[in-house]
Amino acid sequence: MKTIKAIAISSLGACSFALAVVFFYDPFKIAPGGLTGFAVIISNIFPFLSTGTIVFIMNIPLLILAWIKFGKKFVALTIYATLLSSILMNAIPTIDIGTNDLIIPALCGALLDAIGVGLVYRAGGCTGGTDIIVKSLRQKYRHIRTGAMYLVVNTVVLISTFIAFGDFEIVVYSAIAMTVASFTLDKVLYGGEGAKLIFIISDKYEKITAALLTSVEVGVTLLSGEGAYSRKEKKIILCAVKPMNFPKIRDTVKECDPNAFLIISSATEIFGEGYKSHYTEEI
Repeated sequence: MKTIKAIAISSLGACSFALAVVFFYDPFKIAPGGLTGFAVIISNIFPFLSTGTIVFIMNIPLLILAWIKFGKKFVALTIYATLLSSILMNAIPTIDIGTNDLIIPALCGALLDAIGVGLVYRAGGCTGGTDIIVKSLRQKYRHIRTGAMYLVVNTVVLISTFIAFGDFEIVVYSAIAMTVASFTLDKVLYGGEGAKLIFIISDKYEKITAALLTSVEVGVTLLSGEGAYSRKEKKIILCAVKPMNFPKIRDTVKECDPNAFLIISSATEIFGEGYKSHYTEEI
């Protein structure tokens, strides 16, 4: 049942992502971030190459990399979403949306893009491309922020857009689309700035900690405690996660220790990497 649900959600996400490219990005030469942005640029320079085909071909080596480094479920859903979205990009006919104002396709494309990518993420996969590269690099260079990695890739896409089309207006609206898509994706995935604060008490804390660090990829802090009755020292696992990640953490803890004691509360604001910046608040 879970597999069917994941496939259904991935299908909706792939469809939404494909519509963003076919109706809004491709016809107006708006290059979103990542490999899709490069594909839009290439397909507009070489019209005989379809965007969907370019996207899939560029993703092949990255999908092989994902198969080697990540779990089979993640890779299977990623291959499915990437293949389906590529097919839909080629199959769906372009329509005239009745405007030459670039702000409309930039905003509409960004919204459909973010909703599509967010749905695939929620299903347990991704739409390939830059996501695989960043996920892979984050395993080795955890001190580098995810946002910084995406910023570098998107900057290269914008520079390539200007070189290819020589139109600064298109570059500006591509940047707007990237920004709106990033903001919307955060809302789709996380629903706001809040988070779940989780305390886990278990004699198998080492096994649980290892599982959380590898399979869920969340930050973990070990606190020292003492049982009031037993007088035994205990390690308490503390982690703060986005609400969407909580079910996966709960299932991971249950697999490691069905008798683990969990305390879950809501954190209204969290500052630091992956959450709000310390420098965005008014002094």
